[in-house]
Amino acid sequence: MTRRVLIAVDGGGSKTDAVALTPDGEILARASGPSSSPQNIGLAAAVDVLDAAVRETIATAGSAPEHVACYISGLDLPAEIEDFTAAISGLGWARNTARPPVVDNDLFALLRVGTGEPNAVAVVCGTGINAIGVREDGASVRFPALGSISGDWGGGGHLGQEALWHAARAEDGRGQETLLRTALPAALGLPTVRAVTEALHFGRLPGAALASLPPVLFAAADAGDRTALALLDRQVEEIVVMAVTALRRLELLHRAVPVVLGGGVIAAGNARLLSGIRGGLAEAAPLARPEVVTARPVVGASLLVLDQIGADAAAHERVLATLA
Repeated sequence: MTRRVLIAVDGGGSKTDAVALTPDGEILARASGPSSSPQNIGLAAAVDVLDAAVRETIATAGSAPEHVACYISGLDLPAEIEDFTAAISGLGWARNTARPPVVDNDLFALLRVGTGEPNAVAVVCGTGINAIGVREDGASVRFPALGSISGDWGGGGHLGQEALWHAARAEDGRGQETLLRTALPAALGLPTVRAVTEALHFGRLPGAALASLPPVLFAAADAGDRTALALLDRQVEEIVVMAVTALRRLELLHRAVPVVLGGGVIAAGNARLLSGIRGGLAEAAPLARPEVVTARPVVGASLLVLDQIGADAAAHERVLATLA
């Protein structure tokens, strides 16, 4: 007898996770892959990563899916969602589902991990930074999240770039001394900041390596380095601004609303970062309830695919017990 199969996908800026499950919450298969963010690797490559992960879960589950929900980093504009949806529509598993696949931004998966409440905000600070807000009447808030050209500041890649900027100026004398001058190249296996700069310039070191540097920044800040502390505090400010702005635009600023916080930079658990975020929210939105999420967002994607077919609470609890 053929099993009913659902597939949930979280495609982040650094990895892609897919889960096959039944409508009663039994996990049948899991698959992982690299980033499937079209903003990072291009649309065609992103679809290839997604397709490989979905096909792997189908092969393990042993049945074609009746429904697939994909939550993908980098789908920040309506046109990007439309393009991604069109790009997967010709894939075999997408053509044969009982209902059209759901495609949306991965922040919805993060939000669902943290809360099932109808009024909520989520901020992700991982490879990049972004936020969404939802309200019980269907209103929502999104941000373009296209980097500096859309007014964003922060995320792992940007923090790494800023850290390198200050380290370079410390090394050649244009800026103040900082622990980052020695710690940053050491973390990348190179002798000097100049060597890091040249490796990036000539392509010997991928630009994505900068997103691995927040732990170096945290360590320098914990040691009292002024440059690192300033960058960390700026990141706090940006996270709080995004959350408060979403709350204000949804007219939820003075209501008890969960603010779900996730992504690698936040989930790293740096004490100054987290206390700064909580303090900033307490001042600007005193009724907001910050909730740090460390579970992988594919848990939220799995809960969402169950929501979409009207699964019962027991199915949701089973997924949480197994995956989270």
